[in-house]
Amino acid sequence: MTSKSLKSILKNSEQFVSLSNEEIDMIANSARYKQVKKKGKIFTEGKEKSKVYLLIDGSVKLVFRSPTDKTLIKCVVHRDSLFGVNVFTSENKRNETAEAITDISYYEIPTDVFKQLVIQNQHFAAHVLNLIVRRLHDLEERLENLVFKSAKDRIIHFIRRTAEKSGIRIGVDECLINHGMSHQEIALFVDTSRQTVARVFGELKKDKVIHFTPRKPHKILIRSVLAL
Repeated sequence: MTSKSLKSILKNSEQFVSLSNEEIDMIANSARYKQVKKKGKIFTEGKEKSKVYLLIDGSVKLVFRSPTDKTLIKCVVHRDSLFGVNVFTSENKRNETAEAITDISYYEIPTDVFKQLVIQNQHFAAHVLNLIVRRLHDLEERLENLVFKSAKDRIIHFIRRTAEKSGIRIGVDECLINHGMSHQEIALFVDTSRQTVARVFGELKKDKVIHFTPRKPHKILIRSVLAL
């Protein structure tokens, strides 16, 4: 994509609405367009925080792996979202890995350019801070769900939140989502087993709450968002 295409994307994105034309030019002139196939890595743990990322299409998971090789999916990022924005700490190395859930396209924005925009534009800084706080809140909510909700309720919550963040509304109350994740990945995200995820999805389909096909189980039609 050209810098002209990126300028158009930035000007039509709520995330960058506070930027001036000159600030948009700063990003467009320094950002690099990238594409990664499903399961490809955007950055890995231990890599320097030299870039911030704007996801144009697809979904990305941010994964933390413990020294004992246990895996935690910290968050899932959908199209038209910034990620890798936690670049304001003294630690200059990534403590997580960003992996493509689907085929993705994105822009790399140099960290020094991103920091300069945050410093000079108060409204943009507030947006970035709000983004970081929202993701921390999502982690806190997942922890509360783990303590107080059943595995089935956590899986339903995952479907509902995916619909809120990236679903395509169809008609009055139907919604189409493409979460792009395997049952094992969803199990890691909601802290349950792969078998439980498969069972709950099957029950919801049998009860006509959702619909999906065996060939494309990651694409789900929610028949009634209100009833979910």
